[in-house]
Amino acid sequence: MDNITKNFLGLEEDYSSFKKSKAVILQAPYDKTTTYIHGTQTGPAAIIDSSRYLERFDEELSQETFKIGLHTMEPLAVEGLEPEALLEKVRASMADILKSNKFPILLGGEHSVSIGAVSALKDVYPNLSVLQLDAHYDMRDIYFGSKLNHGCAARRISEICPIVQVGMRSYSKEEKDFLAQQPNGKVKSINVYDILDTPMWKDKATASLSEHVYITIDLDVFDPSTVPAVGTPEPGGLGWYEVTDFLKGVAKDKKIVGFDIVELCPIKGNITSDFLAAKLLYRLLGYVFPTKKL
Repeated sequence: MDNITKNFLGLEEDYSSFKKSKAVILQAPYDKTTTYIHGTQTGPAAIIDSSRYLERFDEELSQETFKIGLHTMEPLAVEGLEPEALLEKVRASMADILKSNKFPILLGGEHSVSIGAVSALKDVYPNLSVLQLDAHYDMRDIYFGSKLNHGCAARRISEICPIVQVGMRSYSKEEKDFLAQQPNGKVKSINVYDILDTPMWKDKATASLSEHVYITIDLDVFDPSTVPAVGTPEPGGLGWYEVTDFLKGVAKDKKIVGFDIVELCPIKGNITSDFLAAKLLYRLLGYVFPTKKL
């Protein structure tokens, strides 16, 4: 495979070299702690492949976001690693991107990869907060014998910095009890029932974030009728315009310092979810880098 087909959007060298790019895509195709449908290790490649069929002109933003420069790194060699080694590899790679003054985008793989990214960003942004879009709270302390299972991702992140959760609609009794005991400000949860009952939920969520925000998007936050290719689909999720309008507002009011998209589990013969994930990446990048501000 040549370099262009490995690059997000199939970008030419002028817009995809590391030196010339403002943003860098890091791929962590990891699937070791998945507990239901396996296959998230193929998610990053599916997103990169689908991106080559996106229009480079963003119709909502009326801009060609790719002209900021977008470099796609080779996938990390993470197959077979234990979770601790995986997180250290992600953390170190993310730290290198940040030292180069590039904007980081992480593609998973399962949700546990986000822990390593947040750890690296916290070293650079002491007042960091995380915005988590997810169908699940991911607040278990231990799941299937591991504290670094994908079902524990948000719990571990909350030990690093404050976290605001949006879109959840499934959790365990353990998670319910844990969240009920949290001090104000450490974990803020806005589930789908809050969204249904609170017209101003987007403003409420955004106001709970600090100045510097890292966004982690588990694709199962979307309704499975929109994104069926996830490891654990939950009915009653959010729609495309709900998610993108919310992210647009966050980008306007806060300083987004990186984001990830995780838990894509491609379905053979159905590229709907892959393409949506690619467009979501490009749209969110456009929110972060509106050309009128460059």
